[in-house]
Formats: sequence, C-alpha cells, structure tokens
Amino acid sequence: MNRPRFEQAKVRRLLVRSTNWIGDAVMTTPAVRAIRGNFPTADICMLVKPWVAPVFAHSPHVNRLFIYDAGGRHRGPTGLLRLARDLRKERFDAAIFLQNAFEAALIGFLAGIPHRVGYDTDGRRLLLTHPVRLTPDLKKLHQTGYYLHMLQGAGLWAGDRRLEVFVGEEDRRGAKSRLAALAPGGPTVGINPSATFGPAKQWPPERFAELADRLCRDFNARILIFGGPGDGPLGEKIAGMMTCPCLDMTAKTALGEAMALIEACDLFVTNDSGLMHVAAGLQVPVVAIFGSTNPVTTGPHSPRSRVVREPMACSPCLKPECPEGHLRCMAAIDVEAVRAAAGAFL
Repeated sequence: MNRPRFEQAKVRRLLVRSTNWIGDAVMTTPAVRAIRGNFPTADICMLVKPWVAPVFAHSPHVNRLFIYDAGGRHRGPTGLLRLARDLRKERFDAAIFLQNAFEAALIGFLAGIPHRVGYDTDGRRLLLTHPVRLTPDLKKLHQTGYYLHMLQGAGLWAGDRRLEVFVGEEDRRGAKSRLAALAPGGPTVGINPSATFGPAKQWPPERFAELADRLCRDFNARILIFGGPGDGPLGEKIAGMMTCPCLDMTAKTALGEAMALIEACDLFVTNDSGLMHVAAGLQVPVVAIFGSTNPVTTGPHSPRSRVVREPMACSPCLKPECPEGHLRCMAAIDVEAVRAAAGAFL
C-alpha cells in the first residue's frame, strides 16, 4: 500500500530514536545531519539510552536529548508505558526510528505520534505510517548508507555519508588535564584493545603491548590506552607488559572525556569498536584491526583510515566467539603489519 508523504513544513516537533550502541550511533550522524537538513526549523529531540547520549550532546543538529532510562523510570513493561506517556506529553508531529527494534515503533505508536518512519523490519510494519522496505542489498551497504537510504525511502533528502562527532569544552579541559601526566614527546597514539560483542573482535593484548613499545621506540610516541568500564584489568595487563611508559585510561573516563582524549590523538589503533567510529568521526587517523566482522559494512568511514586484516575463508563470520575455536583471523595479523599501517600515518 502506498503511504502519503508527510508535509515537512508542518513538522514542528520531531522525535528521532537513536540506536543503542556507540559505534552505531556515530554511524547515524550523517542521517541526523540530513534530518536537520530536511527539517531546518523543527525542534529535534533524540531519544537515547544514557550511554549513547554523549555522541549527540553537542551536535548542532539536535535541540535536546530525551533519556530512555531503561534501568530506572522506564524499566520493564510498566516503564515502557510510562515512556510512551512521557513522550505523548511532548506532542511530537513525527518520529524517525533509526533503531530497527519492534519496541521503538511500538513506543512511537503508543505515544500517539501521527507520522512514524522506519524500516519495515522486526514485524513492525503495521506500527509505521511510513514503512521503508529493507531489501537484502541494503544490508550489504556500509551502515552510514544504510541509515541514509531509510530517509530516501521515506521521500526525504539524504545528503552525504561524512561522519561527525562533537566534543564539549568541559570534556576538552578534562582531557587536557589528563594529558599533562604524559611526558613530552612525539605523536600521541591511542590504542584501544577492547571491543564489545565477544573476544572474536579482539587482537591479542600482548601484540597491542608489543606494538605500543615499537611505536614508542620508533616514533617517540606517547601511548594512551583506552577501554570501557569493564576493561580495567585488560588495560593493566597491557601496561604491565609494556617496557615504555604509558597512560592507562581504561575504566577511568566517561564517554565524553574519552572522546576528547581521542580528539587529542595523532593516531588511534583499535579493534572494531565504538571508539573506532568515534575516532573516524573526529577525523583522527585510524588503524583498525578486523577479524570476525565485516569492514565493508562497519569499517571506519574515513579517508584517514586503514583496515588491517588477513583474508580467511571463514571471515567475516560475524560471531562473538570463533565457531572454529582457533581465532585464526586475528592470530594471523602480526605486529609488523599493524606497525606498517601506523607508520604510514606517523
């Protein structure tokens, strides 16, 4: 059934449902910029989980954030209904669901938002007034194009795929204070040995340590180790294996300050991770190590990036743990290959 295109000029209050993972959120930034281009005078509100909020907190394309507090006020079925009631009070004219989940469309429907745009996945077609067909070919696109195509499918202007991430001044001041602990030297290199979604995305920590020492000796690099709240032991392990001094920031910063620290780096060496996309969005040179995941769809979308991987018949398998039990796709990537890619930037 053909659905009528909603009149953009009449959309004064627009809700945009963000994705739930940091990397995915960064890859939606071209779509968020395009949404602002389509609705230049609208009040655009991003519905976000708390840990994703810093990605959009300083975006010029967003007027405000609405926190989806799934661990508190909006927890469980009762909390979901409370969230819908909270959103109903906002009297949104339209909603665009960048998140594909059934729940996202259900919340918009329960909130009484008249126009609801999103991909017709996860059994939610009847909950959308403007469903966009998701074809198999679209799943082969880089995620930046995947989200932009959804806008095109709804009759909206899509724009370009350039990533962008904005850092707050308070976080910049905090990062500057942290960096004062580093001895003067050459380029600042961030290494990110962590990755969510299981160990299949993680290059061995001893190789990260060896690489960091090589960069320190060869380029007089100052080394920063990054990681999330649960990565403290990993950061300590790598710092303990290194012979050169480093600044271990794993589990010691919130996302906003981590973004500011990445912005201060001259190079970021990383597994496929959310912080990889943050670095790409900040236009920081990126060397990304890929094994089980697909760089065609989720690689760093930046001209200042290089992907290091070893082609394998079983890769990309997109599994959190190696189904073959050997993790050869990561084991085959030696330190010299990553050092060469890093050296091209340094």
